[in-house]
Amino acid sequence: MKKKWTALLIAMLALTVFAVGCGSKGDGQAANKIIVGTDASFPPFESLAPDGKPEGFDIDLINAIAKSQNMNIEAKHVGWDPMMAGLENGSVQVGIAGITMNDDRKKQFDFTDPYFTAKQAILLKNSAPDVKTIADLKGKKIGVQSGTTGQAVVEKNFGKGYTGLKGFDDIASAIDDMKNGRIDAVVADNAVIKKFKEQLQLNDVKIVEDKTINQEQYGIAVKKGNKELLNTLNKGLKAVKADGTYDKIYAKYFNK
Repeated sequence: MKKKWTALLIAMLALTVFAVGCGSKGDGQAANKIIVGTDASFPPFESLAPDGKPEGFDIDLINAIAKSQNMNIEAKHVGWDPMMAGLENGSVQVGIAGITMNDDRKKQFDFTDPYFTAKQAILLKNSAPDVKTIADLKGKKIGVQSGTTGQAVVEKNFGKGYTGLKGFDDIASAIDDMKNGRIDAVVADNAVIKKFKEQLQLNDVKIVEDKTINQEQYGIAVKKGNKELLNTLNKGLKAVKADGTYDKIYAKYFNK
């Protein structure tokens, strides 16, 4: 009888250890999940799919990077400002949303190697006066997405106190105001403006590529000092560029 109880006790202990081991593994996987924050109002880089999840060039790219490095990630639409705040407070570990790497942002965050070259462009109605450069918009009402390089370009040309500058939460809202005559033009990343023009079938507007505006480069952001994560992302970015994955993703969104 004693032997039976001993055997039963050993079996129960084994089951307990097994259960704890399984639980620990699951907890570890959850703890190691990397939250990727984005602003899904920036097509073709990121937008919301019908199921409510982010999709787009940036999302495909970060998923490919994660796959190459065996990273457990989850991409979430959090919005531009919450994404930036999340990177600083740790609720978001990676930020990808067509983030231009300028001097101010480099002081706040660490960035990967550049993964995309962009430029600001001007969207305005076909009936608008001839505009060749942003300087021609002096005295006009200009819409931008707040906190972006579109705003920085307008302020650089007309000053931070320019009364004609109007900030929006997203580019779509700025375009809507322009269509309804509340502003005269929208300044935003060229690929984004082109995508909105296509999606919204805006046949009565034109895009002006201003040669006086410098090119800018996008990078993936992490919290300042997180060198381990930064190195992993750079390694993954290099890998997907080397094996042709990056080119396939690029062609999917830009070579149509």
